Amino acid sequence: MSHFLRYIFYLQRQFNSLTMNRIKEVLGEKGIKQVWLAERLGKSYNMVNSYVQNRRQPSLEVLYQIAKILNVDIKDLIISK
Repeated sequence: MSHFLRYIFYLQRQFNSLTMNRIKEVLGEKGIKQVWLAERLGKSYNMVNSYVQNRRQPSLEVLYQIAKILNVDIKDLIISK
């Protein structure tokens, strides 16, 4: 198994055990609005707001997209217990 796949599996395990993310903090640090992120993701503002407020967690694929859009490591978007 490649290093990349092992890393993805590790992130999936970590993410599944999480109850919170840091999307709000990273957006604030970068001065980016939720509306902008929603447009880039092709998601509604309400969906992105639910991610930001930790009412709903994005899938790992969406989290990866967010990290790519925000130009951060995916690990910067998650909080471990």
